[in-house]
Amino acid sequence: MSTDWSEHIVVTDLSDEPGLSEDLHAIIDRVQASKGRVPHVVLNFGAVTYVNSSNLAQLLRLKKLLHERDAHLRLCSVVDQVWSVFLVTGLDKVFRFAPDPMTALAGLQIEDEEKENRS
Repeated sequence: MSTDWSEHIVVTDLSDEPGLSEDLHAIIDRVQASKGRVPHVVLNFGAVTYVNSSNLAQLLRLKKLLHERDAHLRLCSVVDQVWSVFLVTGLDKVFRFAPDPMTALAGLQIEDEEKENRS
């Protein structure tokens, strides 16, 4: 389920399949349909115990779409079983992670403030 944390950040609490694929698909659709500024996305993996190759492909697609629109993706609360998939596939170096949603939100807000100060 997605929650608009602020005008510029969306937080989604993910669950195992079939909800995981559906939630990722909904976020991708939202980004593609957005006009103007796209919000940053925080994905909370706290309730996810398994990811498959299709899920990984969706995550890579979402990251690419957000990057193209100057928005960021943070994955947080990744459990050990899922973390091992990111490590084995090398995706631990592709995505940015946070230990929990609040840390992810704080990091995104700090980055936005730094970007505004540079402008």
